[in-house]
Amino acid sequence: MGKDGIVNKPLADRSGIATATRVVVKVGSSSLTAVDGRLSMPALHTLVEILAARRARGQQIVLVSSGAIAAGITPLGLTGRPRDLATAQATASVGQGILVARYTEAFAYYGQRVGQVLLTAEDLIRRTNYANAQRALERLLALGVVPIVNENDTVATDEIRFGDNDRLAALVSHLVRADAMVLLTDVDGLYDGPPGRPGSRLVPQVDGPADLSHVEVTGRGSEIGTGGMVTKLDAAAIATGSGIPVVLTSADRARQALDGENVGTWFSATGKRKSARRLWLAHAAQIRGRLHLDAGAARAVTDGKRSLLAAGVVGVDGEFEAGDAVELVGPDGVVARGLSAYGSAEIPEMMGKSTDQLRGPEDDRHPRAVVHRDDLVQVRVRLRRP
Repeated sequence: MGKDGIVNKPLADRSGIATATRVVVKVGSSSLTAVDGRLSMPALHTLVEILAARRARGQQIVLVSSGAIAAGITPLGLTGRPRDLATAQATASVGQGILVARYTEAFAYYGQRVGQVLLTAEDLIRRTNYANAQRALERLLALGVVPIVNENDTVATDEIRFGDNDRLAALVSHLVRADAMVLLTDVDGLYDGPPGRPGSRLVPQVDGPADLSHVEVTGRGSEIGTGGMVTKLDAAAIATGSGIPVVLTSADRARQALDGENVGTWFSATGKRKSARRLWLAHAAQIRGRLHLDAGAARAVTDGKRSLLAAGVVGVDGEFEAGDAVELVGPDGVVARGLSAYGSAEIPEMMGKSTDQLRGPEDDRHPRAVVHRDDLVQVRVRLRRP
């Protein structure tokens, strides 16, 4: 976004990052911790030095930083990342203070200030929370502060969490209208197979979903982090689908990435900026069930951008109420998400019936669509797993 508040056109290539007005940088736990799981101060100071230099040149930086739970492991005498929610929340509570204190000290060396921003998925689900978060971040940036963003693990539950900071970074990029997002991890880019496997090759550029058709990805990342390449590709899809290009590379190449050099993998922007409501529906809404569609209905809601009618529904999974978010599944997989106009108990009796069949002989009312097109957003998930 330009300084006058006008949203800029997406960057044409990675060289534009060097002069971009606003960049979101996400760094993972594995890039900030030592082998024994403790917070690595040399790694943190190296990152801060790079970001402080960009900030000194006038570039606005939002840092989405993992590492709170990792930072709390050693002080609490734990042997590894906690598995149960309560201990993870307690560890995050201890570690978050330590992490932000270290960032505050490191940025202060360069005469710069930081501000902590803790978010939960609730902050993107509720319009008031979303507006408050957006306003707070905008004000911090206007004051020359570097926001340090993390998921609020201390209070988040499985019902109201992002699940990983990769996806959080993509949603924050949309929230602040960033010009680009840089994902820093422990590998130097996206490979078409496991990086350690002989023959796997770096994918230098992704211009759309078709470029990922040959890519084989795995799930969980390191023992310290929660993400893997799957979450990074999901995050890249969220950002690029909203008009925000992405660079994925290793933390030790952060300087080159922010200087616009040819490192890592460049994901070109593929879509236009979405409304906050559609972005929430596509990526942050809690999915309560599934509606299975025949091939014709799947084409109608995707290619035709039409509402989903009962005639095209062939199956229902899960228990949900009217107004809940559901996935729409065609013969080839998930094609969209939407808000169901009916509860799961009502739909089986409607499946396969036309509008005329649903409307009784003395009923002048037009039956509602199962999912109206205004409450529907397409989802493209095409990743190959081993």
